[in-house]
Amino acid sequence: MKFSHQLVVSSLAVLVLSACSGSPQERRQAKDDFDYLDANPLDTWVMPEGAEPQYYPNYEIPNGDFKGAIGREVDIRPPQQILELIPGARTELVDGEVTMWLIREGEVDKIWQTAQDMTQERGIGIRESSDNHIETEWVSWNSEDEEYLIEARYAIDRFKANNRYGFKISLIEWREDGKLQEVSATNLERYNVFMTNLVTSKYDQVLREEALAKAQELVKSIPISMGTDRSGLPVIIARAQYNVFWENAVDVLPAIGFQLEERNRSQGLIKAKYYAPDDKFWESIGHKPISLDEKNTYSFSLGDLGNRTSISISDSSGKPVTEEVLQTIAPVIAAVIEQQNQ
Repeated sequence: MKFSHQLVVSSLAVLVLSACSGSPQERRQAKDDFDYLDANPLDTWVMPEGAEPQYYPNYEIPNGDFKGAIGREVDIRPPQQILELIPGARTELVDGEVTMWLIREGEVDKIWQTAQDMTQERGIGIRESSDNHIETEWVSWNSEDEEYLIEARYAIDRFKANNRYGFKISLIEWREDGKLQEVSATNLERYNVFMTNLVTSKYDQVLREEALAKAQELVKSIPISMGTDRSGLPVIIARAQYNVFWENAVDVLPAIGFQLEERNRSQGLIKAKYYAPDDKFWESIGHKPISLDEKNTYSFSLGDLGNRTSISISDSSGKPVTEEVLQTIAPVIAAVIEQQNQ
């Protein structure tokens, strides 16, 4: 039994020309007329008697039997770009087929598993499956710049060649409005890239989820202490990488009374207005209230120290708070981090 699955393509996979009007066919065609198709053939150049021809190869048109679309058949849509979301992968696009090359077998195995997970999550039927080959059922693509429902079947393969590990996606059958057709070179490349981007996007999502889980695990035990910066000024030191601590700082600071107003990750800057929590909060973490003026805005500057992060605080005038104030804030940050991860 054959199964046909409807796949609604995301914005990563379909270029929707929202600014254009007219039919789908018009969105794929040039706006100018096609009178040039009716132009008379060029006459053979006749050299005057006694003249010697001079040829310049810069603009020489090569001889050959060239085939391709002309006039209204020319598809003016910009080519789709493969999303480079897999670290270390080198991508080749040859004759409309996409191949990704990796150095380690474990990496291509992970991409292979990602492709299997993606097809399952999106309800794409599998016609054939082996350890190194997958052949899908019909995948339907909905696009505003196509007149008919577009359907395609794909082969997904992994292999080894020249001491490298390859992963390839190939469009093997094509239907328009339910009828089998020969796929054009433009659509072959376009819809191979679409399918490839579904895999790379899924792979990127998995990496992000793994990184978040790792960060959440690491943050459960972030030692907080006092230290000094390169100028000898007192700072709070969090023994966690900058990107790990930043993700948690935007959660921890509101929990201890700071209402975030601005934040700039690349500059390590957070501005927040302080509103003192009630007594119940301080009792729950077992610490005394911190010594800051309520409703004043404070700036937190986070510094990347490799495997550590420095935290300095200044008031609305740009003056650093005292070491005594930092000493009251440091244990509160540590207590809230521990509390949030229990």
